[in-house]
Amino acid sequence: MRHSKKNTQGKTYIGIDNGVSGSIGVIPFLGINAKMIQTPTINVFNYTKKAQKICRVDTDVLHDFLYEVRKPFAIIERPMVNPTRFKATQSALRSLEATLVVLEWLNIPYQFIDSKEWQFKMLPHGIKGSADLKKASLSIGKRLFPQFTTLYENDADGILIAEWARRSRL
Repeated sequence: MRHSKKNTQGKTYIGIDNGVSGSIGVIPFLGINAKMIQTPTINVFNYTKKAQKICRVDTDVLHDFLYEVRKPFAIIERPMVNPTRFKATQSALRSLEATLVVLEWLNIPYQFIDSKEWQFKMLPHGIKGSADLKKASLSIGKRLFPQFTTLYENDADGILIAEWARRSRL
């Protein structure tokens, strides 16, 4: 009996760098006509007694960006959860929930990935520390996808996650 490879023909990969400062990349199977945006956000008043604003994912904009993606498959970077960084963890989990709601509305299948897994394949080895990883991501992203140079703020994680998935033929 012959074993067949997974049918990835025609699939479109969505890479999601989770969080309100993240990015989202979309790369079709053949690698042409890629798209990228910074995670769309809105600032709203917090729901606590103290008057302050929080940044949240703008689900309407995210929905519109992903709506027409054909044969989509999303890869979401697992959010940072660290009890010593409560506000950052809370923001990451709030962003994840909003993103999952949009993916589920659109019936887009997804899986999670740890940052180290995609970084191992896409970034040079031996880089340590968050700041240096972000610099490497930005540099590699600009080289692989120069058409998005004006969209890159701090890194290119979203588009690199999508490219990792495309190369891995998930």
